[in-house]
Amino acid sequence: MKITIRLIVSLIFIVALVAIGFSFYQVRAEKMRLTAELERRAIILAESLQESVIPLIASNSLSRLNRLVERFGNRERLKGVAVYDQQGNILAVTPDLASKIPQPLPPAVKSTAENQPVGSLMRIDDKETYFYALPFSEGDKITGTLVLFHDASYIGVRLKEIWKHNLLRFLTLSVLIVAITLLVIRWSITGPIAQIADWMRELRSGKGKIDQLVSPRGDVLAPLISEVTHLAKSLAMARARAEEEARLRVQAESLWTANRLKEHMRIELSGKKLFLISNREPYMNVKDGRNIKCIIPAGGLVTALDPVMRTCDGVWIAHGGGEADREVVDKNDTLRVPPDEPAYTLKRVWLTKEEEDGYYYGFSNEGLWPLCHITHTRPIFRLEDWVYYQKVNEKFAEELIKEIADEESPLVLIQDYHLALLPLLVKEKRPDARVALFWHIPWPNPEAYGICPWHREILMGMLGADIIGFHIQFHCNNFLDTVDRFLESKIDWEQFSVNRGGHATLVKPFPISVSFETSDVDRITALQEKQSTKENMLKEIGVQTEYLGVGVDRIDYTKGIPERFRAIERFLEKYPEFVGEFTFIELGAPSRTHIKRYRDLMTEVEETVDKINWRFQTKGWKPIVFLKAHHSYKEISRFYKIADVCMVTSLHDGMNLVAKEFVASRGDEDGVLILSQFTGASRELKDAIIVNPYDIEEMADAIHFSLTMEHDEKSERMRRMRAVVKEHNIYRWAGNLITTLARLRIPEISSQERE
Repeated sequence: MKITIRLIVSLIFIVALVAIGFSFYQVRAEKMRLTAELERRAIILAESLQESVIPLIASNSLSRLNRLVERFGNRERLKGVAVYDQQGNILAVTPDLASKIPQPLPPAVKSTAENQPVGSLMRIDDKETYFYALPFSEGDKITGTLVLFHDASYIGVRLKEIWKHNLLRFLTLSVLIVAITLLVIRWSITGPIAQIADWMRELRSGKGKIDQLVSPRGDVLAPLISEVTHLAKSLAMARARAEEEARLRVQAESLWTANRLKEHMRIELSGKKLFLISNREPYMNVKDGRNIKCIIPAGGLVTALDPVMRTCDGVWIAHGGGEADREVVDKNDTLRVPPDEPAYTLKRVWLTKEEEDGYYYGFSNEGLWPLCHITHTRPIFRLEDWVYYQKVNEKFAEELIKEIADEESPLVLIQDYHLALLPLLVKEKRPDARVALFWHIPWPNPEAYGICPWHREILMGMLGADIIGFHIQFHCNNFLDTVDRFLESKIDWEQFSVNRGGHATLVKPFPISVSFETSDVDRITALQEKQSTKENMLKEIGVQTEYLGVGVDRIDYTKGIPERFRAIERFLEKYPEFVGEFTFIELGAPSRTHIKRYRDLMTEVEETVDKINWRFQTKGWKPIVFLKAHHSYKEISRFYKIADVCMVTSLHDGMNLVAKEFVASRGDEDGVLILSQFTGASRELKDAIIVNPYDIEEMADAIHFSLTMEHDEKSERMRRMRAVVKEHNIYRWAGNLITTLARLRIPEISSQERE
């Protein structure tokens, strides 16, 4: 009933607006017509009287002039006549008007002064009156003005009649609208809707069946019936999802999990695909004897974005680097992943050995990597590497454009420094695309960045993106300073955006993180497991020690590994009581061995370990155990859980997830983190022992402080750091980044502009 009333009221309101508008137009037109008619009569009469008035004025026959004026004052609707001299004084006037008209009469004065007829409506004696003033002259000299006063009250009467008649018409029409609307609504809308509502009520209660709904008369509600039927079929699934989401909110309102991320992205993306582009692929096919198996490369990025891609049925475009990758793709170089439960498409891009050497090992890792990491390693820029870098970025762009050809306003997420040119290449072909670039490594200051020969080209490529994400605000500031230095653009420091050529790029920090186990074992159980695991693992590596330190790194010059080992050496020199009591285990994964600088670093690391061990080791004990191999996260996690101290001594790092992985793994709330001040993680994990990795003495003292710290202080520090990592986990990172991209507003681009 309420809907019916609202509909009827709405219709009547619309009709009333139309009626009022039409009436205003009709009244205005009628008033103009009647006024124009009155004006024509006044003009004719004034011109006729003028011929008689002028001679009388010329002869100064005022008595005859007054008799003339009195005679004309008795005509139909003519209230009177007045004659003024050139100064605006009355020479003659109809007796009934003498006391009613103002002295002087402004319209008469105006007509005399301008030598132009003047006609208008005015109120005299509280009655609507039309006056017409006509100047007259003798030769070139204005001698006076003739003014006629007509009764115009009949115009108002006529206009009131129009309003009255239109009101009656409106009331009659309203009654008809109400009657007809009630019949139509009841027959075609409310009746069928009530029928559908009864059916849904039965279905919701579990008593009804989907096939019990009888199609109502007509086809007005046919689309609704179709959608309601589909909705009913998925009712149970939707209810289960809602219950799961409610359960998650009850557990922890601020906690992001894989399930919460899936549900959040399902709502935010609204069925749209996400197109993710990275150098590394999420699933790799390798040969296992005669068989081909699928492996998941380690990395937090895959952990975060894989559930997103599963939710939106998107496309992940990446370099196919697995030895068996070509053998499992279709003719379009694609395959559905994951293998056990396909949910999205992986498209592989093939690179030649020359392209991989020039683009990846050359420009990306011998040029951009040391350029962005201020570690006193000189970047190497070769023209041939830059050519390959451009070529590979164009290759990725071509494959992406093919994939998004049929997508409206596609969502594109580009990963890292390997693909800095890609945003602009995409925008040139598809200006309607929403493009985000996430930069996983630091961004240097303008002076350091400026040594790159192609610094402008890289910046312009990146600014093709609508969003550029860094780990921390400091890197965002460096980037904006760099743009301000090298490109003509407008920097908005309040919104942290760059406007160049009419295109705005938002620059924001999105601190990446790791997943967090939400079902930690009981703390007492964790302590028991820690002791048992520690004994077994020490036996495996053949070391007897009281205290255990751990480091997990790629063998990279940015990680400060030699500096860390020299700090351990200095620690044993300053605190000899820990000789035989402290062992540091370095889990080092060889990296980029094609590059000479990395091969030299591996040699330096091994020689430093040998030197320190030769100096301090005893039977059954040595200070440093270097496990040179690629370790799975499961293997690494065992060391995290038993270590008394974890050392992260990066000379420069975008974030460093080792620090967060160590914290997330410590369900026993034990252990100490020594963390470089030059990592992004140091901005969040403020309860770690923050050190300068270039200061060997400070790091040596930090190790001693970690091993002698009171247990309660260790637990409190670890508890606070775990709370940070738990709340700001990898799922929250992915949710914030994709949500910002999905809600981005891109100005509409016409098809002509696109072409």
